[in-house]
This record gives sequence, C-alpha cells and structure tokens, in this order.
Amino acid sequence: MSQHIAKPRTTAVILAGGTGQRVGLSIPKQLLKIAGKAVIEHTLTTFENTDSIDDIIVLMAPGYVPDVEKIVAKAGFTKVKKIIEGGTTRNETTERAIAALGEGLAEGEDLNVLFHDAVRPLLSRRVIDDCVTALERYEAVDVAIPSADTIIVTRTHGQDGEFITEIPDRSRLRRGQTPQAFKLSTIKRAYEVADGDPNFQATDDCSVVLKYLPDVPIHVVAGDEYNMKVTQPVDVFIADKLFQLGSTAAPEQKDEDAYRELLTGKTVVIFGGSYGIGKDIAELAESYGANVYALGRSTTGTHVENPEEVDDALSKAYAETGRIDHVVNTAGVLRIGKLAETDNATIEEAMKVNYLAPVQIARSSYKYLAETKGQLLLYTSSSYTRGRAEYSLYSSTKAAMVNLTQALSDEWAGDGIRVNCVNPERTATPMRTKAFGQEPSGSLLSSEAVARTSLDVLLSELTGHVIDVRQQDPTAAAGQASGFEQALASVLDRQDGVA
Repeated sequence: MSQHIAKPRTTAVILAGGTGQRVGLSIPKQLLKIAGKAVIEHTLTTFENTDSIDDIIVLMAPGYVPDVEKIVAKAGFTKVKKIIEGGTTRNETTERAIAALGEGLAEGEDLNVLFHDAVRPLLSRRVIDDCVTALERYEAVDVAIPSADTIIVTRTHGQDGEFITEIPDRSRLRRGQTPQAFKLSTIKRAYEVADGDPNFQATDDCSVVLKYLPDVPIHVVAGDEYNMKVTQPVDVFIADKLFQLGSTAAPEQKDEDAYRELLTGKTVVIFGGSYGIGKDIAELAESYGANVYALGRSTTGTHVENPEEVDDALSKAYAETGRIDHVVNTAGVLRIGKLAETDNATIEEAMKVNYLAPVQIARSSYKYLAETKGQLLLYTSSSYTRGRAEYSLYSSTKAAMVNLTQALSDEWAGDGIRVNCVNPERTATPMRTKAFGQEPSGSLLSSEAVARTSLDVLLSELTGHVIDVRQQDPTAAAGQASGFEQALASVLDRQDGVA
C-alpha cells in the first residue's frame, strides 16, 4: 500500500531591497504609488490571491521595514509571515532569505521557494502556477520570454566609442524575468558552494545554480511581455497606464444554492433599474431572495441627476429593510454627435446623468455600505480606453467611471467597502437600440449575460477592478487570465465598439 506524500509548502520571497535612484526617487521604488497603491502592494496582492502560494516573506530595503508592515496590515495580507531587512547586495539578500526559510524546518524537510522582484507588479497568477508545477519535476526554474530585439555584443575602443564584435542568434536568446523558483535545498547548496569562491558575484539566483551546481538542469517557464520591471522613469508611466487599462476576468459563477445563500435577506438598490441590464439584475437578485429596489425615471420616477431623489431612495430602502448591502448604477444616456454642434442642454444632461449622478450615488451610499461592508458597482463602456469621434461626451464620462472606481476602492478600503466597475462589450439594451437601431442578431451581448456577471461581481471579494464582459474571451480560461493580458489583447478591439 503506497503512502501519500504531502506536497512541500511553497513560499514566495519578495525581494524589495532596491532603492529608487534610477527612477530619480528619494524613497525605494517599491514604495512608489502606481494606480493608487504602492508597487509592492500590487505585487503582494498577486501572491496573496494565488492558491499555489502558501506563505510570503519580504526582504525590504534597510530602514523601510515599518513601511511594508503598515501596507501589509492595512491590506490584510494573511500570507505574509515575515518582513525582514535585505542585504547590501542581491546575493546577500537572497542568503538572508534562505536563512529565514530554514528556520523551524524539520530535518529532511524541503520547501518550494519563488524569488520575485518586488518591482515587477504586473505578474500573472498563470506564471506563478507554472513555476510551482515545474518544481514537481525540476529543482530549479527560471521565467523568460523571447527577445524581440536583436542583441549585439560590443567592445569599447578608446575614445572612438563602441563597436559591434558579435551578433548572437536571436532565436536562442531569452530575456530573463522573475520569479525564479527552486527547491530550498538546491538554492541553499548552490550558495554554500559559491561562498567558497572569493570572486563570487551574481545578479540573479539561477546564475548561481548554473555556475556552482552545473549538473542541476534549470527549466524555463514562459513569462509574459507585461511582467515588466519598474526600473527607469518611463517604466513608472507604462506600468501606471497598464494598471489603468487593466481588466479582470469575471468571477466564477456560483450554483443556485450559493446565490440564494448569499442574497437572501440582503438589500440591493439599483439605479437605472427600469429596463436593460439594471432590470435584469433586479429580477435575478429578487429570484434569489434579495430585497430589491429597482429605481428608474420611467417606473419609480427617480431621477439620478437629482441628489435629493437619490438620498430619498436610499433612505427609504434602509428604513424598510434595516440595511443596504449593494448599490448598483446602470443609469446612463448615450448622445452621439459632434461636440461643436451639440447644444448646452445635451451637454448638461450627459454630465449630470453619466458623471455627476454616479458621484452623488457613491457619496450618498457610503454610510450604508460602510455599515454592511457592502459594494458599489458602476459601469463603463468598451470605449473608455480611447475616445472616438462623435462620442466625446459618452467616452469621457465612461473613462471617468474607471478612475472613480479605482479611487474610491482605495479611499474606502479601510471601511471594508468594495467598489468595482463592469465593462460590457456592445450590449443589446434599449439605450443602444435607440442610438443605433436594430443590429445583426448575435453581434451583441445579451443584457441578461451582463446582469449575471454583475451579480457574480457583487458577491465576490474583488475591489478596484474593471471586469470585462465579452462574448468570447479565450484569455479568461480558468479565471487565470491577467487583467493586463486582457488589456493588451483587447484595447484595439474596444476602439471599434461602444457599449
């Protein structure tokens, strides 16, 4: 009878010992804020949310450990077990991590360990999982991508500058990334051998294994183009834009019993609930036992552009049910035309309904959602990534919804309120039909499909996310797709369609 062998624990080591000199900062670059959060918080979030990672330790630049402790405490990262000071070099930092990992291990016990640069915040869960899977067969694993550029080898000749001496075959060249993954016993042994070399110096850990344990094969896992390292000033700008455009795969759908358990007795207030997506959300939530207030101009006489009517609607729902768990705003107007030919009344309507109303709804909802640790759900359009001719009002206000979502999710995180934004592909709604007339069957998403995804988002723990809803998205397989992968793959597609 065979014995079951337990899988070794997997620890992520976040190497955050660098400074911000190359990006012109007076603080370590991993503490720089991108998309409203410190770079290291984005990195830690990915590992925290990846099931194949059991725990995390952070090696931080000397003097800045308390800063990371505050970030970890505020974000509620449960997997972060240690935050210690790194060394003066990459090698010294890794050796400190190896020592910390060995504490408390039983004799003969081994670990999987992933070393990752804190300043690579766009890492996907797919790459992490691939590294952990590879460690089932190999003792050392690197992550790399093909080189799109020709690499040249040069030599300097005095004052005449550099000259090419060699152009390697690009088909065999790869650009190394992190994580780099090892069995703890293997990387520990490599450093023990390296310590006997008086000229030992390395900039990454796989090179230590390659040089000092040449008999250990180093497997290569496919990385991602967007798993960039924030090193130069332009990297800060690019990373910030990727976060701004990034979208998240829709949460997995729950079974009927789970919907009923999570919604029975909860109060859902929906502005724009007279028809379309809002009405479909209302009907779904009500079928699972929620107290639903579907509000709209044509049904309840509720005008979202009027702050007093928004306040009254929320107050009524709270008075009657004693709680408000979710607030949804699907209300919007779509006016097409050249801005120079648009009258003031049309401009004012678009600003009030598409921008000021969500702002007022958010402000009025805050006190109720803080009480229940609930969620505010907003909606953007597939045109938010790039404004188009004759859609200036609509596109710009929908882009504002993304920024409002990201800002409020950060602002309200301490209160336990989640804020998300759904980005539907072109959807069959009365608003769209009014603007464009009848369109080919099958070319649009159904409002019911968007409503179902919206419900899944409301019942998830996501916050600060833009959730794409598309007719067919192969990158969303198994819920593992990175938001940045989806952003890069679909930005051009979005420019051709308006929700």
